[in-house]
Amino acid sequence: MTHKVSTEIGGLEFSIEMGRIARQADGAAFVRYGDTIVLVAACAAKTAKSGQDFFPLTVDYKENTYAAGKIPGGFFKREGRPTEKEVLTSRLIDRPLRPLFPEGFSCETQVIAQVLSADKENDSDILSITGASAACYCSAIPFFNPIGAVRVGYIEGRLVINPTISQLKESDLNLTIAATEDAIVMVEAGAKELPEGLMIEALAFGHDEAKKLIAIQKELYRMVNPVKREFAKPTLDAAEMERIGKEFSQKISSALHVTGKLASYAELAHVRDEIVASVPAEETERREQADKIYHHLMERIFRKEMLQDRKRPDGRAFDEIRPIAIEVSLLPRVHGSALFTRGETQALVTATLGTADDEQRMDTLEGEAFKRFMLHYNFPPFSVGETKPMRGPGRREIGHGALAERSILPVLPTNDEFPYTLRVVSDIMESNGSSSMATVCGGVLALMDAGVPIKAPVAGVAMGLVKEDDAYAILTDIAGAEDHYGDMDFKVAGTEKGITGLQMDIKIGGIDREIMAEALDQAKEGRLFLLRKMAECIEASREDISQYAPRIITINIPKDKIGAVIGTGGKVIRGITEQTGVKIDIEDDGKVSIASTDSESAQRAIKIIEELTMEAEVGKTYLGTVTRLVDFGAFVEIFPGTEALLHISEVADFRIEDINTELKIGDQVPVKVIGIEPPNKIRLSRRAVLREQAGLPPLEVTPRPPRRDGDRGGRPRRDGDRGRDRFDRPPRGGNRR
Repeated sequence: MTHKVSTEIGGLEFSIEMGRIARQADGAAFVRYGDTIVLVAACAAKTAKSGQDFFPLTVDYKENTYAAGKIPGGFFKREGRPTEKEVLTSRLIDRPLRPLFPEGFSCETQVIAQVLSADKENDSDILSITGASAACYCSAIPFFNPIGAVRVGYIEGRLVINPTISQLKESDLNLTIAATEDAIVMVEAGAKELPEGLMIEALAFGHDEAKKLIAIQKELYRMVNPVKREFAKPTLDAAEMERIGKEFSQKISSALHVTGKLASYAELAHVRDEIVASVPAEETERREQADKIYHHLMERIFRKEMLQDRKRPDGRAFDEIRPIAIEVSLLPRVHGSALFTRGETQALVTATLGTADDEQRMDTLEGEAFKRFMLHYNFPPFSVGETKPMRGPGRREIGHGALAERSILPVLPTNDEFPYTLRVVSDIMESNGSSSMATVCGGVLALMDAGVPIKAPVAGVAMGLVKEDDAYAILTDIAGAEDHYGDMDFKVAGTEKGITGLQMDIKIGGIDREIMAEALDQAKEGRLFLLRKMAECIEASREDISQYAPRIITINIPKDKIGAVIGTGGKVIRGITEQTGVKIDIEDDGKVSIASTDSESAQRAIKIIEELTMEAEVGKTYLGTVTRLVDFGAFVEIFPGTEALLHISEVADFRIEDINTELKIGDQVPVKVIGIEPPNKIRLSRRAVLREQAGLPPLEVTPRPPRRDGDRGGRPRRDGDRGRDRFDRPPRGGNRR
């Protein structure tokens, strides 16, 4: 049986349908908004694997190119490895969904979202989050708390729900919210230096709209009436917990407070080994139970000390940031570099300047796009003292890089202001909390060191939360156990003026508006502290770019001259590149960018291009070269690629019978342009130049009226007329002046 529910969001119908497609999945939601349609299917294994003590949730989001009426590029003509957009959307679905599954549920679960139709205006990522919730909630899977997701924009001073893709280009805010009926559980945002107060208003606005999506899911649940599978939350042996707690609680607490991440981890591992060893080796189940009790005790001790004793593991105040160390210009041959260290988190960040050829080309459902700023984040295993194979970037690396990129993007100069492609690479050297925010700080410092004229420096800080009932603690610059055992990871980046990037993940049911406002205010203080520290190292962007970076000079040429510069099959532009060693990019509007590390080479290329695109001006004198001689005059090249007729009557100030007596091929002669007729007939005069040199009065040149179709210069054209211009035929009866 098919069931369908709908509501109005942002002026469009948002509908969810179940029971018609993918009926063998545990749950499958057919979600439509405008003409964008996503199918989200969820399946969970009936039993957990033996010994599995974690929740194996996999989320995959896939954009089918047929959804936009396109055929994939490439040799195989089918969708291949996930794009960056698909990876980020998979994370966007996973983050709010995962913490809402019941604790202890460990059956392998998979959620797959497929874009079936894309109208190129309503993004499918938002639909997929709500669809994943509906697919899990209205099925036998033990998922009991539905979520709704919306996007919020800020356009011309007003908040807009689910702005279209074209509207987002004009928006000062791109905020994604996922929420339960009671609280927000996930936030992802990019903004153009918006104040904290407006961000809180946008969050509340989005939450109100998300509640509509939760309401229709509850209505759908009543229609489907799924029978939830039985699930018993695993319990720990009370007597064993009491025994281990009495004997080892103090040791766990002491280990948590050992200075240094690796030293603390080593001491905690030693305590864990002691706890397990306190159970006879032959009692394997008790030993497994003891290991679980150890982790449970460590979390309980951490939270008690945080909420009751008001004490952080490393002894810092709740709003205190770890020691900061900053260096710039660390690497001599890169265009810009910075080493940003905060406590035991360290990022080595570089900035590279490139040309338009270096832009990233992206083929999306909405069409082809180009990206001139890229931030790539790498997390090598040695940064946490581990060994594992080095592979390509995983979802974590892509997600952290996207957050840092989004946070820095609003302060970058426009292409007209700074015509460079920019790439920032962050290699994490050490990690103990919030390497993505270290990447933001280091990335801005590297760009400033490279001479990129950013509008304002950006800093980022990670906030944490520990909450039980009405008691809570908001933590600035979280690290280690605070990240692992806390209830919130809230990353905020921005300038002195306002927020540019925001990401929040909550492990509990959600947080209310008051706590979020307090967290944002505390994050602002931390951000301003970091900005002051960064200014102590480098206060503003360097006045000049690195000597190893390409110099880009921009000139404009007429659109009708683009072909002359490119040449047949690119022959001309290749010749200029080979001759000068520069890189040349030409845009459709006639904008030409010349890039070179050698200014002399760039100037030579500019001169060649200017000569190729010069246009004659009436009254201007040129030193031309005779290229051809004819009975009625000479053809003179006044600049490369442009020839004009010097009529025999304009060669000298006296009568000439034979042009060969005055001019030879290859002669360089000064000529003046005395007229230009459509489409591009140029009339030259050497006689006018000679008179000027002799001090004689200039000749009066009467402009010829534009010729009409059928005209022969004064009388109607008759059948049989050859219709030649006066410059196309030899003189009759001597020279005419």
